[in-house]
Formats: sequence, structure tokens, C-alpha cells
Amino acid sequence: MSITVSIDTLQTALTTVLGERISKLELALGELTLTVSAAHYLDVAQTLRDHPDLAFEQLLDLCGMDYSSYKDGAASRFTDGPRYAVVSHLLSISHNWRLRLRVFAVSDDMPQVASINGVWNSANWFEREAFDLFGILFENHTDLRRILTDYGFIGHPFRKDFPTSGHVEMRYDAEQKRVIYQPVTIEPREITPRIVREDNYGGLH
Repeated sequence: MSITVSIDTLQTALTTVLGERISKLELALGELTLTVSAAHYLDVAQTLRDHPDLAFEQLLDLCGMDYSSYKDGAASRFTDGPRYAVVSHLLSISHNWRLRLRVFAVSDDMPQVASINGVWNSANWFEREAFDLFGILFENHTDLRRILTDYGFIGHPFRKDFPTSGHVEMRYDAEQKRVIYQPVTIEPREITPRIVREDNYGGLH
């Protein structure tokens, strides 16, 4: 079966099985992206795994997304919608096809979607990472805590508005004989690298 035929078969199966639960189904660069609402997210995830016509047995990856100032302010289909999304990549071994699943969090102030760790247990640490880096909450996750930053970290470093230097810095205090946190002492500055170009580089004039 060719890739095109396989994608067409998957697209038809998704449309037939999920019906009105599909918010958007897009084909781009040879890959399908299925977007669903937060209200249908968990139900759709279970259907994608359990329905024999879909049979996505494995979750390969899950990550958070911050669509604010998408592509440095360029016109985008995402800039007028919700800011945060969760994107998963699924694999069906039975049918040998892949799918990208996306859900947008309803609230930008407190982004939250259902945890799909009960559907695919490989989502556990991925959801913790999305919580840590983007501040996205996963409802009913059994162990939602930071996984990459330390316990005293403030904020979520993959958000577009997070300062490059962070909010606090950590150092060892010899008098107190322990590690302490303090406000950032590094002054933000913009450094433009000096570019040196050689004449006739690569045979170009």
C-alpha cells in the first residue's frame, strides 16, 4: 500500500469513526493532524486506541505549544485562537500509520486539558514536562510535578514571555553554608555577532 493510499484510508477512517468530534483534520507534508476540543480530548484518545479501524497502540511523543507571537508575529491561523496546545504523536503498529493529535486549552490564564496517561502510560513524563516548561495542567494526572527544573524554579521557561535570564539565580552562600536563591544579577543585553565574510567564498562573486 502506498503512503498516499494509506493516508487516504486513515483520513476516511478518522472521519467515519470520530464524526462531529473532529474540530479540524488537516493534511500537510504527508502527515495528518487531528485537532479536537478539550471536551472531547480524552474520549477521542480512547477511541483512537481502542477502535479496530484506528488502533493507535502507541503514544510516541507529547509536548506543549505556546502559539503566542507565532512565527515572530507573522500572520498565522493560530494567533487569534487559544494560546496553549498539547500535541501528541501516535503510532498504529497494526495499520502502519501515524497521526498527530492536537488539543487547545480553553483558558490562557490557567491552561488545562485532560491527562491521557490512563490511555497511554507513556504520556506520564511527557505531561510532566509540558507542565514544567509551559505550565499546562493535566487533569487527573497522578503525579503532576516538575521534572526538568528544580523545586525553587519560578515560572515556565518555554513560554514565549519568559525572560531569557529567568527570575532568580542560585548560588552557594559560604556564610550560610547552603545553596540560596536570589534575584537575577545579570543585566539583560543584546549581543549582535560580528559576521566576517570572505571574498569569493564558495566560488560566489
